[in-house]
Formats: sequence, structure tokens, C-alpha cells
Amino acid sequence: MTAARGRTGRPPLTEARRTEVRREIARAAVDLFVAHGVTATTGEQIGRAVGLSARTVWRYFPSKESCVTPLFSEGIATLTGFLRKWPPGQPLDRALDAWLTSGPDLAGGPDEVTVRSLVRLTRTEPGLRAVWLQTYDEAEPAFARALAERAGLPPDDLRVTIRAAMFNAALRAAVEHYAWRDNTTRSAQAPHGEQGAHTTAERELEATLRQALATAAEGVG
Repeated sequence: MTAARGRTGRPPLTEARRTEVRREIARAAVDLFVAHGVTATTGEQIGRAVGLSARTVWRYFPSKESCVTPLFSEGIATLTGFLRKWPPGQPLDRALDAWLTSGPDLAGGPDEVTVRSLVRLTRTEPGLRAVWLQTYDEAEPAFARALAERAGLPPDDLRVTIRAAMFNAALRAAVEHYAWRDNTTRSAQAPHGEQGAHTTAERELEATLRQALATAAEGVG
């Protein structure tokens, strides 16, 4: 009898590393989409930007448009966590103040410039638009579960369903409003230097989120 052969080849990636690879692919895809457009960007180009083959890219994502999914879904995860921590009986705007002043990454990972560039593309690129809307469609049950836990209600309670839909719509509308606005005024008002521009973008995104969620709070309440 011969001894069983051990497994050869590269060791399997840890889940943390797989998450990081997905994020690297997503960022590379956004950069290429912004620079060349979605149609002109190939899987080979995305892979080459992060040192991977196109075949490896397709192991992580079914299409080039879906490569940006982590940049959408991480933001949703951040907001779901916020909803779970929203204390019962505390107004949403007060809880939102505490969350924003604690210094979280509003986008759940990508910076505001990346978010704006990506969401602006969803207005003209049908494939990216589909991924964007699917992300929010899948997020709504997560929002419902978080709101249900807070209220002590079952996730399929109609009140929870409506509140989650309102929160979801307000969030998407806020990010789109921020991203789709003309950059002329924003650029003119931004302080000199990249850091100043980033701070201005961060403040504007924060203010837009506050306004949208405060409006939704009238019904989520």
C-alpha cells in the first residue's frame, strides 16, 4: 500500500484574505470604469490591475459590473450595524449624530470620492445600475431585521416592512443626490489640496445623509 498523497498547490485563502481580494478587485474595476468606461473595460484589465488572471477574477464575480458589489454592500453592512445599535426610544437624528461623530467610515470602506464616482456611473451604465439597485433590494430585509430587533417585533411585521422600505429609499436617494450633483460648486468651495477636498466631500455626504434620514425618521420614528 502507498501512503495517501498530501494536498499540493497553494493553500486555500482565508476568508479575510478573500474579502480583501474582492475589495481590491472592486477598487480596480471602479478606477478602470471611470477612466475608460464599462464597455471598454475587460476582465483581463481588471485582473492585471491587481496581479490576477481574468479567470481568477471570474471566480470571485460573475461579470465585470458585479466586481463593484463589495463597495456597495460594505456600506449597507455599516448602516445595518448602526440600526442594530440604535437605542429604543431614542430619536433617529440623535442616534445618527452619535454614530457620525464617532468617526465611522460613512461608506463602509471606500472613500467618498470613490463612492461618488461609482454612483455617478450608475446613472449612465445599465449594468452598474442593475447591481446598485440589486444591492438595495437585498439590503431591505437586513434593515427590516435590524429594525425588528430594536422594536421587539417579528421581521415580517407590516410596520417593520414599511419602515425598512422607507429607510432604504431614503438612504439610496441621499447617496444618489450627493453623487449626481454638479461638481462645479463643490470644487469651487473646496479648500486647496486633496485633504481639504476630501474633508469637504465627507462633510457634504454626511449632511446629505442627515437630511435624508431625518426626513425618513418622521415615518420610521
